[in-house]
Amino acid sequence: MKIENTKAQMRKGVLEYCILLVCKAEPVYAINVINGLRDANMIVVEGTIYPLLTRLKNDGLLTYRWEESNQGPPRKYYELTEKGRDFLSELEESWGELVSAVRRVKTNRA
Repeated sequence: MKIENTKAQMRKGVLEYCILLVCKAEPVYAINVINGLRDANMIVVEGTIYPLLTRLKNDGLLTYRWEESNQGPPRKYYELTEKGRDFLSELEESWGELVSAVRRVKTNRA
């Protein structure tokens, strides 16, 4: 069994959560989402992010607006909807519970 496969599955499992976190503070251009994830060592392929952004938009968690760019075509900026903020809040609570549970397992087994 290769550790890289397991690590990739772990990242995949939290990718939507991380995308919503990146979009939390302000509207962001897709490349900002990608760079934010890469900066956090969440290795991502652009081809993975765009379908996720579309799915999150279709689920009503994100919205977008087009903005003219000085360098090239207009850009699509994503931001959380109210539903997205509520969903993110639930995810943050679930994440905290998961981290706490893993710590308990580690502590009890160490």
